[in-house]
Amino acid sequence: MSWRPVRKRAHSLRNETIQRYHYLGYKTLPGAQLRYFVYAAEHPVALLGFAAAAWQTAPRDSHIGWCHEQRKRNLHLIVNNARFLILPWVSSRNLASMILTQAARILPEHWRERYGYRPLLLETFVEAPRFQGTCYKTANWTWLGQTKGRGKLGAAATQSVPIKNLWVYPLHRHYRELLTR
Repeated sequence: MSWRPVRKRAHSLRNETIQRYHYLGYKTLPGAQLRYFVYAAEHPVALLGFAAAAWQTAPRDSHIGWCHEQRKRNLHLIVNNARFLILPWVSSRNLASMILTQAARILPEHWRERYGYRPLLLETFVEAPRFQGTCYKTANWTWLGQTKGRGKLGAAATQSVPIKNLWVYPLHRHYRELLTR
């Protein structure tokens, strides 16, 4: 498989494909980001988008054990797998988990080349019960728990978006120690 970063020329094709085939559709990704087409034998098989991490989520923040100031200072070291789409006409056993495994290997260096630092942790949110997160589990991501369904701007006690399972993948063996410095 080959990974091709989305460049200006492919930007509209990527956005149109995400809009058409991803259940969340196209939305501008927040903050720092990298987007990819994944090819097998010169045929596109998947699209991925990585962007800034969620500002706060209880399962992740509890897992890391950081305070507000540490999160504010180090949140940029977490990257969110904001979009992952296997094209609907592609069917290949274990393809999704294989792509996620490769992403964890190549993304840190690409991120460093683009932004000048290597991230320490990947995160993603998988809508429950729409998806089980099996490909993340198979790719050795760790399930941390569920969101409360409040979204970025939701009221404290009101569910305004679907509940999602939070999965993380460490990119450095001492990520918690480094994130809490």
